[in-house]
Amino acid sequence: MLKPKPLKRGDKVAIVSLSSGVLGEDFARHQLELGVKRLKEFGLEPIFMPNSLKGIEYVKNHPEDRAKDLKQAFCDDTIKGIICSIGGEDTYKTLPYLLGDREFVDAVKNNPKIFTGFSDTTINHLMFYKLGLVTFYGPSFLTDIAELDNEMLPYTKREFLKYFEEKDEFIIESSDVWYEERRDFSKNQLGISRTKHTEKRGYEVLQGRGKVRGRFLGGCLESIYDILTKDAYKEVCDKYELFPNLEEWKDKILFIETCEEKPNPEFFEKELLALKNKGVFDVISGIIVGKPQDETYYDEYKEVFYKVIDNKDLPILYNVNFGHAYPRCIIPYGVEAEIDLDRKMIKYWQPYHI
Repeated sequence: MLKPKPLKRGDKVAIVSLSSGVLGEDFARHQLELGVKRLKEFGLEPIFMPNSLKGIEYVKNHPEDRAKDLKQAFCDDTIKGIICSIGGEDTYKTLPYLLGDREFVDAVKNNPKIFTGFSDTTINHLMFYKLGLVTFYGPSFLTDIAELDNEMLPYTKREFLKYFEEKDEFIIESSDVWYEERRDFSKNQLGISRTKHTEKRGYEVLQGRGKVRGRFLGGCLESIYDILTKDAYKEVCDKYELFPNLEEWKDKILFIETCEEKPNPEFFEKELLALKNKGVFDVISGIIVGKPQDETYYDEYKEVFYKVIDNKDLPILYNVNFGHAYPRCIIPYGVEAEIDLDRKMIKYWQPYHI
């Protein structure tokens, strides 16, 4: 896998809207300004790509321009990192303009750089995985950099700072607190803290013991399910072979999490069965599961795993801080990792080219 270089102070980072264009709406202006301020405090220079702030309707109707922004960011040697503004629901529409563009593919391979985001951005991550680039399932601009409190959530901020760190080994620790999703993102919420809870469980071992190694591969479960079952998604994703084949899944550590729609246990079971029917659970080395947002269906989801997974020795570590729950860590695609189930520890090695 191609590895990007870590960020450093003074670097330019591009902000792209590859799914939703909400960042360009007037009602999000206070979040835009706050996010810019925070990136500058990191010593970074934010560069908003030409179409990233054109609003919901324009971005929705012009996937070719979303793709153009991403291509421009990779072709610009002065840009060292790319941050997704937020997720959405149709980034798959950008695939023909990217994977069908030889110049874009060459730019990615010749100019690797940090790419971060989550949720629907799973589609982009799987695209980059196919192209051989390590990317990061992690913070996005609106949800994390522009957190409305007086500062970023401390755990998420520490994770974001890993993009600057030149180390061989990183540990993903359980946060000692978790936060509820906001119901109000308006300007009058500036400086207002999220509802916070003490983390009482930490990582939970659903099954398995000892240590297991593998490379990270996965994403948002709803996005993966759409790739496998939703006609519009499936047609495009099948054409470009976006979903990794079974050989590619061999010995991987699957990471999955559920979105803000909080699918009920019955639908969650359908999603897991879609992966099971592809043979994924037969060949992977382990699974890590993100904390459900607001801990909705926390126990019910565990029961679904016990029901669906036939191999009772397959290691499953539950309640990890990634995905749609707050706070969130970063998980690098295609990087060698280890789960220590006895010590409830996750670590990974060398996500960057140093």
